[in-house]
Amino acid sequence: MSQIRSELLMPAGNLRKLKIAILYGADAVYLGTPDLSLRTKSEFSLEDVIEGVNFCHQHGRRAYLTLNLYSHNKDIPKLEEYIDTVRQVKPDGLIIADPGVFQYVRERAPEIPLHVSTQANICSWLSVKFWQGQGADLAVMAREVSFSELEEIREKCPDIKLEAFVHGAMCMTYSGRCLLSNFMAERGANQGNCANSCRWNYKFHMRMKDGTVQELIVDDSNRDMFEFLLEEGMRPGEFLPIQEDERGSYILNSKDLCLMPKLDDYLRIGVDSLKVEGRGKSEYYAAVVARAYRMAIDDYYADPENWDPSDYMAELETVGNRGYTLAFHKGRLTNLAHGYEHTAAIATWEYAGVVSEVTEDAFLVEVKNKLEPGDVLEMVSPKARNTILLRTYDYEIAATGERKDVVHGSTKSVIRLPFSLFEQEDQTDLRKNFPAFTVIRKERALTDEQWKRLQLDKTAQAMEIRDSTGETAYTRRRDALVEAIDADTNSRRFKTNRVGTQGCCGKGCNGCLIFWQGDEYALARDILLHRKQGEQLSNAEASEFKLPA
Repeated sequence: MSQIRSELLMPAGNLRKLKIAILYGADAVYLGTPDLSLRTKSEFSLEDVIEGVNFCHQHGRRAYLTLNLYSHNKDIPKLEEYIDTVRQVKPDGLIIADPGVFQYVRERAPEIPLHVSTQANICSWLSVKFWQGQGADLAVMAREVSFSELEEIREKCPDIKLEAFVHGAMCMTYSGRCLLSNFMAERGANQGNCANSCRWNYKFHMRMKDGTVQELIVDDSNRDMFEFLLEEGMRPGEFLPIQEDERGSYILNSKDLCLMPKLDDYLRIGVDSLKVEGRGKSEYYAAVVARAYRMAIDDYYADPENWDPSDYMAELETVGNRGYTLAFHKGRLTNLAHGYEHTAAIATWEYAGVVSEVTEDAFLVEVKNKLEPGDVLEMVSPKARNTILLRTYDYEIAATGERKDVVHGSTKSVIRLPFSLFEQEDQTDLRKNFPAFTVIRKERALTDEQWKRLQLDKTAQAMEIRDSTGETAYTRRRDALVEAIDADTNSRRFKTNRVGTQGCCGKGCNGCLIFWQGDEYALARDILLHRKQGEQLSNAEASEFKLPA
């Protein structure tokens, strides 16, 4: 087995996300300012970049800056000032795509390690050797590189660092070199301003030869009578021609990359850097994804023979996603890698809040999403593997002491969670393992359609991992989703109950008390008293005990 220990490389969309990613286990982060990188939505000022790099170095981690645009003439006069600025920041690497920019930086700042961006489309060992000859310290592989190709590249190129994407959004075009955004929104994808046109909502139209546009049923008897057109949701009346063959229409929306099920392969061959996409995603995404991959990587090196991705996948499923795919890992992209009728990211959990301060006797928590009576908050530690659950029935506003049944994330409220609420926890451990920037999540209520979609996505992922050709389960899940879409109900439900004996946490409060004293509930009481605070009876257990709701 290779002695190279792979680093976990996380995105940093702003200074706070950078700090959270580092605290939750990233070995390195990549970041950039909006001017000369593919980061036009970056929230970093120069001062933030300097503070962020210093934060990384203080924690023994690395920071890479991006200069990965494809330059136009107008960009060249800015380069000298940019290089002078970069020298002040002292990054651990500079990510570049444009060969001209690469040569410019190499000549004027030879002390800065140079990383070749995925935008350079490196797909072979020949290309890696070319960039190594130019002075590159690291080559980022294109997303289209299969694992077998990567394995050969690693073997033939042992003396240069290699980086591969393992998680995040996938682009419908070749390593992100897309012109669709330019055409649809006049926003250049290769100038860092992609409008994500591939994920927009399109409608299907047919046009008669006489010029009229209407909804028609197409079959073998009439298919030659029509042209097929797309209409994007925000551009009514603008019809784009689209072709369709026996495989169906050319849908653009990819599921999200997740190589966790195959991560041991990448660690085994010694890929130097494992990269996560998502600079525009939330602090919660940065924390949970970093935490999951940190645990997975550490556990592999501790015991590679018994490594199992199941627990880490369960953690990644708490983060909103479009369904996970192995993408090009096996070489051929299959239909299981695409989302054909839905683009929104969903999950059974959501970002509830983040610890903004730890006082002598309480957590102060900045609320991110609506909190209601009966919610169970799960505090996700950046230091310890165990999480802490807390069932809450009302909320104390930190600034005023006012108690509210419901708190909305949009109000930017800060609530106080006294340590006294955590009856089963040691207060010293609370302070040690749940510092400022600890993220908190809670269950999210989903529609029946969303629940069915998650089930279909998991079935598709399992088929992709196993190379399964069995379509029975997939067909059953797909048909169930179709039925849910047709039902078109907006009613939502949680995975577990919020209040009442079925959701009781064992404290006998909020209406549970009248049931909690009876002898018939002795077994349920005993079970809950041996569980983590806030943990609930499952629906199956509640049904077995015949507990009233």
